[in-house]
Amino acid sequence: MPASLSPSRASDFMQCPLLYRFRVIDKLPESPSAAASRGTLVHSVLERIFDVDAPNRTLERALDLVPHAWEDMLTDEPELAELVGSTPHDLATWLRDAEKLVEKWFAMENPQFLEPAERELYVEADLDGLTLRGYIDRLDVAPGGQIRVVDYKTGRAPSELFENKALFQMKFYALVIWRTRGVMPLMLQLVYLGNSQFLRYQPDEADLLALERKLKALWRAIERCARTGDWRPKKSRLCSWCDHKALCPEWGGTPPPLPEHAARLALDPRTTGDLGDVDGD
Repeated sequence: MPASLSPSRASDFMQCPLLYRFRVIDKLPESPSAAASRGTLVHSVLERIFDVDAPNRTLERALDLVPHAWEDMLTDEPELAELVGSTPHDLATWLRDAEKLVEKWFAMENPQFLEPAERELYVEADLDGLTLRGYIDRLDVAPGGQIRVVDYKTGRAPSELFENKALFQMKFYALVIWRTRGVMPLMLQLVYLGNSQFLRYQPDEADLLALERKLKALWRAIERCARTGDWRPKKSRLCSWCDHKALCPEWGGTPPPLPEHAARLALDPRTTGDLGDVDGD
């Protein structure tokens, strides 16, 4: 049976196996998040600005892109309009909040001096039969071949206590690049627009070999859950933000019956088009 894993789905399972089941197997709907949608909008603008010639990559040009990117999002998902309110003032406030994040990015990086090798790059690598896959916001390659992996976050940088969790996704991407290109990324860079901070990390071989072992163990755990149908919940502070508390046994709920072919869905989410890599924060 094919097997595939993205960083977000790996994080889901580590957070709570039942959450993995609800998202990957049951595909339960989740309420659109205003913060996530704003993040998607900002990501789109930061991608599109590089379609412009370098001298014209100005803040003014980027701000002009904001309403156009929002209209494109509404074309794909009209229900997102409910997130911004019902009046022109609500919409103006919504767009202004996104513009402020774009302004913060321009204060942190100057796109006139950046030429990304890739944007929104889909990557995948085989790890002994397990396909690792995901989307990288930006890949910078220096003339000497050094690689920098960049990811935008519209929230605030985590405290030192939670830095490792934040870096998991980036190390995941570094591992995929290392295994497919034979080049160890020189720098992993998270750009936190919420409080204008960078989180930078230089991976090494020991880091990525340890991650390989962790991912293999994680996948064995997912296979065990798929085989037994036992997707146990893991109660934590993150439950407060879960859309599925009403169905969780830890909160007095009852999960729906497992769907047909649940094991296949659990092990190869690509069968239903689930990449699980949309990152709007």
